[in-house]
Parts: sequence; structure tokens; C-alpha cells
Amino acid sequence: MLPYNKKLKQRAQELRKNATLEENKLWFEFLRKHDCPFTRQKTIDHYIVDFFCPSKKLIIEVDGIQHYTDEGMEYDAIRTDLLESMDLHVLRFANAEIRTSFDSVCSAIQAYIDSYNR
Repeated sequence: MLPYNKKLKQRAQELRKNATLEENKLWFEFLRKHDCPFTRQKTIDHYIVDFFCPSKKLIIEVDGIQHYTDEGMEYDAIRTDLLESMDLHVLRFANAEIRTSFDSVCSAIQAYIDSYNR
């Protein structure tokens, strides 16, 4: 069982209600009705991940420009290391990729799901 921080529950709910355009596009046009169930804004340990598929141990992060600063990249590296230490896999996509290469993003996610065989 993954660690859960109940103090983040309200924040996760707020993030679901105030999702970015790119998060909503990925959710409503691909993940919401995927054969492998996904959840949005899942609390894992002391982080909230954008999307989580428990059956494939897959986390999908949709990153805005704040993730591409020195501080953002360092924070994301620490976060990804912790999540991967829990035997989870993290796929990251920039907002711009969702806007301009949506089919490629969906194909990359599907390729990971198809290759998962644990």
C-alpha cells in the first residue's frame, strides 16, 4: 500500500476543481475512460501526482513552465526519485506537448501501458 497524507486531501480536491487546460484535455479526451483506470490528483506520500494508474504503477505529470526553472527541476528530480523508489514509473509531459502533440503524448502513455507486464 502506498503512503497517504490525509493533510493533502483538501489540496488535491482543489487541484481537481482547478485543473489546467492541458490536464483537462488529457483527462477528458484520453485517460478518463481508458481501459486501465486512472485517478486525478492522487496523494502519494507527501506529494500530489496529476494522474495515477494503480494497476500499471504509472504516474503521469503534466508540467507547466515552473517545472523548467532550476528549482523546479531539482524538486521534480527529488520527487521522481522518491516515487520510483516505491516501484512507480513517472511519465512527464510539458503543457506544450499536450497542446501541440496530443496524439504523440497519448501514444507514449499507451506504449508504456502495453509494455507493462508485472
